[in-house]
Amino acid sequence: MSTLLEVTDLHVEFRTRDGIAKAVDGVSYAVQAGQTLAVLGESGSGKSVTAQAVMGILDSPPGRITAGRIAFHGQDLLTMPERERRAVRGARMAMIFQDALSALNPVLSVGHQLAEMFTTHRGTSRKDARAKAVELMDRVRIPAARQRAGDFPHQFSGGMRQRVMIAMAIALEPELVIADEPTTALDVTVQAQVMDLLAELQREMDMGLILITHDLGVVADVADHIAVMYAGRIVETAPVHRIYAAPAHPYTKGLLESIPRLDRKGRELYAIKGLPPSPHHVPPGCAFNPRCPLARDRCRTEQPPLYEVAAGRTSACHYWHECLHGTRDSGTPEGAGR
Repeated sequence: MSTLLEVTDLHVEFRTRDGIAKAVDGVSYAVQAGQTLAVLGESGSGKSVTAQAVMGILDSPPGRITAGRIAFHGQDLLTMPERERRAVRGARMAMIFQDALSALNPVLSVGHQLAEMFTTHRGTSRKDARAKAVELMDRVRIPAARQRAGDFPHQFSGGMRQRVMIAMAIALEPELVIADEPTTALDVTVQAQVMDLLAELQREMDMGLILITHDLGVVADVADHIAVMYAGRIVETAPVHRIYAAPAHPYTKGLLESIPRLDRKGRELYAIKGLPPSPHHVPPGCAFNPRCPLARDRCRTEQPPLYEVAAGRTSACHYWHECLHGTRDSGTPEGAGR
């Protein structure tokens, strides 16, 4: 598989009245063609800000990228002229936004907005672009697509609006799609339909997919690899089946235990104690230490690197071995001894 996207040591900060907020603090990950990478974490962990930096749509000011590299097919997007980057955005790399009602233009029909992708990027005639818009609506299974192409966003249900957003993202057959919380505020049945649709389109187009979510239950059947974020950093990475079988970071373990399960019927639902830290005031050492059941003095003073747990697995926990196996062993930092 070829590497579509490679993010290396990305740092993003926001200058606010309260000071400098470090929203992304040294994030690195890669996405292969045909692969789904799920980026997980609570609100404020830096997932969406990382995606906005990748897409080049970060609000600046107040946000700014202070360090790092974002390579698409080996070419650094951060050093690319804006005109060239606009050509990449939408055509080769697209994004599905969390709130479809806010992302879509309320005064233009959905058919017009879909057709605009072809007239703007491909120079297609209005008639042909309109036909392609209807084809896209059919492709994402919007009933009576030809008749509904003239409807406005508010006339669609939440699930149908999300399908319109997916249609817009895949219109130009991009190589990479970033889906930012695509199932938020949808009921469970519609969530499953949207996720199945995304997975089907990804297989059909062999595109890379970055799925941003806070819900481990959503990605179980669709992701290949998972990166867990906390306080602007990646704290664990692993193939999806390994994380579900045995998490190697206390935060990931807490997220897994907070998922409702049929075999725990009648039991109180687990919740991670406390709240995520403010990006203005991240605690020293491991940022998770105030909420962590394994925290010790070392965790409060020494920021853990990403330890190599196994081939293709990392954990930013000094006591990952204890979390994973219940034994005490601080492990070896990633890359050490190679």
